[in-house]
Amino acid sequence: MNPELVFALQLLLAHVITDFVFQSKKWIKQKRKKKARSPFLYIHAVLAGLITYVIVQDWSMWLVPVIITVTHFFIDLWKLHQESDSLRYFLWDQFFHMLVLVAVWLYATDHFGDLIPFIASVLGSEFFLVYVTGYLLVIFPIGFIIGKATQRWQKEIKKEDGLKSLEKAGRYIGIFERILVLTFILTDNFSAIGFLIAAKSILRFSDKSKSGARKQTEYVLIGTLMSFALTILIGFLMRVLIFQ
Repeated sequence: MNPELVFALQLLLAHVITDFVFQSKKWIKQKRKKKARSPFLYIHAVLAGLITYVIVQDWSMWLVPVIITVTHFFIDLWKLHQESDSLRYFLWDQFFHMLVLVAVWLYATDHFGDLIPFIASVLGSEFFLVYVTGYLLVIFPIGFIIGKATQRWQKEIKKEDGLKSLEKAGRYIGIFERILVLTFILTDNFSAIGFLIAAKSILRFSDKSKSGARKQTEYVLIGTLMSFALTILIGFLMRVLIFQ
């Protein structure tokens, strides 16, 4: 196996063990309460470097665990000072940790000089541009178009039914739905789209006895068909560009 890949996996494994295996809820609660005065914050940061050092098993690379320890401490301290321990801050926290791991990997493997040429080659790649543009289209603009196209029916259903749904639930369902459909198209798994339609058909948004049930079913069906149709169209356009 490629030693550089092994090193990257070792760094990632050490991070997962540190942040998700050896960190209990008691530690997290105490860290959030006392912040910089919490001893668990310092123990956790030291563990991050120590576990990395043990897993990598290259004792000459002592600077790697030092960097990880220091950066882990300050990243976690930043997170502790945020207003809430929400998904948003969790993702930012993990993103910063991943940036550190990438930087450590580049430093240890002497690939810093290859970073800019690599980025330039990726941004100039036709495949990269087609894939990124396609997925961004189905995630954002298509959702906006469907929302605007079905807005008057959504208001009508809310007015008649009066039932509240989970906040932005329909938006996220649509996003993941379109991502899956596009992925199935690009990987030649067209039959899986039928499975996705069947899986969605089991959802029940209201009691059939309610007067607005028919309108709600029609509204969901319209949104689903629009979502699938536009995503399939983008998927085939991407295939034409990729496989031309």
